[in-house]
Amino acid sequence: MDIQQLIEVDKALLLELNGSHSVFWDGFMWVVTSTSTWIAAGAVLLYIIFKNNKIGHAFTILLMIALTITLADQIASSICKPYFCRFRPTQDPEIMYLVHTVNGYRGGLYGFISSHAANTFGVAVFVSLLFRYWKATVMMIIWAVIPSYSRIYLGVHYPGDILFGAIEGCLVGAVVYAGYAYLSKKIFDQPQYISDQYTSSGYTISDIRILFITLLLTYLYAIIAGMIQAKGLFL
Repeated sequence: MDIQQLIEVDKALLLELNGSHSVFWDGFMWVVTSTSTWIAAGAVLLYIIFKNNKIGHAFTILLMIALTITLADQIASSICKPYFCRFRPTQDPEIMYLVHTVNGYRGGLYGFISSHAANTFGVAVFVSLLFRYWKATVMMIIWAVIPSYSRIYLGVHYPGDILFGAIEGCLVGAVVYAGYAYLSKKIFDQPQYISDQYTSSGYTISDIRILFITLLLTYLYAIIAGMIQAKGLFL
């Protein structure tokens, strides 16, 4: 299968997955795709980092997360999109009028690779390696998948944009974490935790549960928002 055939498959898959013409899912996906929706979860993540580390160590971790996001975003937006110049589905002259949109949102001109996928998967990988707790890893991967999929639903990214954005984000997250781990061994104490109240890297499991609950409440908020939007249109 050559590259043109792969592109055609990607387009066909996008049209299959894009939108369900359901007002509820329109509202849900519109909420989860917004960065502002995840502010509460971000605040809890900061709380966990600063509670479980000394101040200098916590700021180093925060800097590394910021570096992960910056690198993932800039590789996607400033390098890949201008280089490949692949139209978003909502901007592609071949299919743009076949794509289901929400609230008239069409995004920028180019979409390969997805910054949303790169950023979320970059953070998910970094945090998973930081916590080293399998339940937290599952939680972070699910968190990355949902807003990434919302970009396909909203018609602003092809599945291929999301796939390669996720790969790029995972690589960036892993590389930045490797740099952090190296610096951490050189600069900060490395205590060993054997209690079942802590992860192997020293984070309190009860604190991680707070992040889990916050994410669940955020999803509940998105569900309620979708229901309200659906009810409003059918009254």
